[in-house]
This record gives sequence, C-alpha cells and structure tokens, in this order.
Amino acid sequence: MKIAAAQLTCVPGDVAANVRQAVALAARARVAGADLVVFPELTLTGYELKLIADDPGLLVDADDARLDALRNTGLTTVINCAAPTEHGPAITTFVYSATGELLTGYRKQHLFEHEREVFVSGAQDGRFELGGLRFSLATCFDNHFPELIARSAADGCDVHLASSLYGSTGGVQERATIYPAIARDSNMSVVLANHVGPTGPWIGCGGAAVWRPGGDLLVEADSTSPGVVSAQVG
Repeated sequence: MKIAAAQLTCVPGDVAANVRQAVALAARARVAGADLVVFPELTLTGYELKLIADDPGLLVDADDARLDALRNTGLTTVINCAAPTEHGPAITTFVYSATGELLTGYRKQHLFEHEREVFVSGAQDGRFELGGLRFSLATCFDNHFPELIARSAADGCDVHLASSLYGSTGGVQERATIYPAIARDSNMSVVLANHVGPTGPWIGCGGAAVWRPGGDLLVEADSTSPGVVSAQVG
C-alpha cells in the first residue's frame, strides 16, 4: 500500500478553504499513486484554539456536508478536526474509505497545555484495518507517551498514523527524534503529517514523512511549502 503524508498552511478558522486545500493535496497524492492520505492536527481550522472555543460552527461531525469533497477523493482519507461530543469539543480524527464510508473515529487522548481549556480527551485507542494492514491513530502529543505506542504494537498494528503539529523551534528536534524512535522501537511503519507555516501561536516546521519499521526514513517533505510525500508500506 502506498501512503501519503500531507503538510499545509491552514486558513485560520475557514473550514471551507481548508477542505479545498486538503482536497487538492489528496488529488496530488492520488496522482502519485497513493491509496491513503494523512493530514495534520486540526487541519480544518488551523491550530486556532480561541477561534474554536468561541465559534461552535467550527466543530465538524463525521457526516458534516462540508466534508463531502473529502469523502469523495477516491482515497482513504485521515482528517483531523475539532468535533462535538456529548461532553464538549474533542480533537478528533475521522477516517473515510476510498468510497466515502466512515471507517473509524479517534479522539486525542493526551491534550497539550491550553488544549485542556478547550477540549475533552478521548479514552479509546484508534484502530482500523485496510488492505491487509492494521493501523493505529495518534494525534501529536499522544506520540510522546510510550504506553500508547506499546499498546499499538501489542495489538498487532503495522502502520502508525500521526496527525501532528510541530513548530519551527523546539518542535524540529522533537519531530526528528520521536518518530524514528517509534518506528525503531515498535517495528511499525510511521507516517507523520505536519503543518508548514503559521498556525495559531506556532510556525509549523513541515517535514511530513514516512519511516519504515526499524526507523529508516523513506521519504520526507521540505520545511517550507505545502505538499505531499508518499511511500510504499507493508
């Protein structure tokens, strides 16, 4: 299976504009032969916590009509957004099949700093199966918790998908350290989607990438421009 990792500069609080960007990147991934594309954390709004807290219209359900174009990319699409729950907004990943059906949803379990003032945390690990492979889901700070990664490996996952935001200061080193280590220690392929350019208080450092089991880098985007990179896994 060929998997693409995306990076983009989000339009703050503009779901429609960010869907258009994501659809365009998915089209590029499809032309490159990808079967699945992964997007960064809070792709539909940018990392705009105050905007999300102040505007319930920025919350997106799995069946929201604003996502119709993403459900029709012809790829399995992994999109991260702010979604409503019975207890408040959650940072949520929706996975749609190539024919548009919802395969699974995942709520970020480990919230980072000010996220705790806006979002509720999830309590379930994210899993789905596709093309004979078992996938695990995690969102940014989740990947800093070895117990979450260990559960994925113990559960027989082959590929770990990380929708994330790492900035251009300390995040550069974190990104370059954490994800190869996950691939090395868990023996899973690891796919990182990241922001590039300004989003909320950060400047995303790009570097969307795929690592093979054992930690070797397969492909990596640059640090400056939106785009997708893809690699064969499994």
